[in-house]
Amino acid sequence: MDFDEDEWKQISNDPIVFESIKKDVSLEIEDTSHKSYKLLFKQGGKIHMFRVTGKFRLTWDDEDLLNSIK
Repeated sequence: MDFDEDEWKQISNDPIVFESIKKDVSLEIEDTSHKSYKLLFKQGGKIHMFRVTGKFRLTWDDEDLLNSIK
């Protein structure tokens, strides 16, 4: 996973949390069924990341999104 330093900053190590430092920050995610999603985050939006059984799991609050596009 790669977060652009000019768009995201890591604010916690345990748990791992990234926060968007700009508005309209996009993140493309592919789920386990290989569907791709493009999420647009507000400034200050957060992504929580943890690893379970060899896979990364991401969570976020829908209120942190400007919109989501499938």
